[in-house]
Amino acid sequence: MKKGIEINGTVFANQGDVDNDEFLDKFIAFIESNGWGFGGGSKQIDEDGNDI
Repeated sequence: MKKGIEINGTVFANQGDVDNDEFLDKFIAFIESNGWGFGGGSKQIDEDGNDI
């Protein structure tokens, strides 16, 4: 049986905004650079947790 990590949280920039596409590009590059894979999704939200 394989073990993995489930991620559930939010990412906000200290200044300005985080663009979902830019974040995913960097996140997937990090995942792949370590020989890992990612299955899941993401969405853009505001500071109150509302979908944008």
